[in-house]
Amino acid sequence: MPIPTEVVGSLPRPKYLQQAYADYDAGKISRDELVKQQDKAANDSVTRMEKTGETLVTDGEQRVSSTLGGMGLADNLAADGQYFAIFDDGHHRQLPRLLSGPLKYKTYAYENLKRSLPYAKSHAMKQAVIAPSMLYLLYPLNGTVEGYPKEQFVEDLVNECEKDIRGCFEAGAKRVSIDFTEGRLASKNDPRNPWTGAQLLKTFVDLNNKVLARFSAEERRNIGIHTCPGGDCDSVHSHEVPYANLLPSLFQMNAGYFLIQLASEKDKASVYEQIGKAIRRDANGVKQVAFIGVINPLDPKVETPEQVCEDLVTASKYIQKDQIGATDDCGFSPFSIDVKPKHGSPDFARDVAFEKISNRIKGVKMASEKLGI
Repeated sequence: MPIPTEVVGSLPRPKYLQQAYADYDAGKISRDELVKQQDKAANDSVTRMEKTGETLVTDGEQRVSSTLGGMGLADNLAADGQYFAIFDDGHHRQLPRLLSGPLKYKTYAYENLKRSLPYAKSHAMKQAVIAPSMLYLLYPLNGTVEGYPKEQFVEDLVNECEKDIRGCFEAGAKRVSIDFTEGRLASKNDPRNPWTGAQLLKTFVDLNNKVLARFSAEERRNIGIHTCPGGDCDSVHSHEVPYANLLPSLFQMNAGYFLIQLASEKDKASVYEQIGKAIRRDANGVKQVAFIGVINPLDPKVETPEQVCEDLVTASKYIQKDQIGATDDCGFSPFSIDVKPKHGSPDFARDVAFEKISNRIKGVKMASEKLGI
C-alpha cells in the first residue's frame, strides 16, 4: 500500500469571500449574501482540490469565520475572552468568554460538510473539527462561571465534540481530524498570555482522550490529531517550543493518525527520531500513523516532488514504514480573514496552495516507489 497522504483542511479564502465576511460582520450584507459567496468559494475549493489528485478533499473551510466577536457569536459568549495566541509578527487571536451554561455549538462542522458534499464529484471528503482542548479555554482560567461548574462544562464539551465528529461521519466524511494547534503552545509560558504557562498540556491530552474514548478502535483509525506551531497571516505562535515538550504526550492520545508540522523545522531528523520512539503500534487497539509535514504553507516557494520524496525517505530511517504518512505543516489559512502578506495576496496564496498539494501527491508517489511500499 503506498504512503498515505492527507490535507489538513483549510485553504486561503479568496479576496471576494474575505470582503464578504467583513461586510457581514459590519452589517452591510445579509446572511444569504454571505452564504452565496461561501458556496462559490467552497465549490471552487473542492473542484480544484480534486484536480490535484488528493485522495480526500475538503472545501477548504471556506464557511468557517475567524471573527470571534462578529455576528456569528453564540448568545452565551462574549468577545472579550483570553488570547488564544500572540503570533511572532505581533498580531493576536482572541477567544470568546463563556458567560453562562450550557455550552452548545452554534454551528457544527458537519453542517458545513453537508453543504459542500454535493460539490465532490469524484473524491470522498474529510473534515477538520475544533479540539475540545481549544474550547476548554472558553472557561475562565482562574475562577468560575456562576451556576455552571467546570465539571459540568467539561462534560458538555465532550458531548458536543463527540456529536460533531459523529455527525461528520454520518454525513459522509471518510476521515475527521481534530485541530490541536494549542498543544505546542501549551508549553510556551508566554507571560503576555497566562494560559500558556498554566501547565495545561496534560489537561488537554486527557480531555481529548475523553472524546476519543467515546469511539471504537475501528472508528479511531479514521480520527486524527493535527499539531503545528500556528499558521496565521504567514506567521507562527510557538515555533520556538521544542518538539520534545510535546511529542511524548501527543502520542498518548488514542487517535489513529497524526498530522504533524515538520517541513519548516530546522532539525527534521531529530524530530523524526522522537516520533519513531514515541509513536505507538497499539493505542488502545489502533496502530498510530504519523503524517509528517512535507509542505510549508507559510512559504510562497513551492516544494518540488523530489524534496517531498527526500523528506519521506529520510523519515523512514526513524519511523516504521507502515506508520508514515505525508501532509502539509498546517492548514493553508485557518482563519477567514488572512491577507497572506508573504504571498502578496490571498488569491495568489490560493493558487500556490493547489500547486503545493499537487507536488506533495507526486512526491509521495515517488517515495512510495523508492521505498517499495
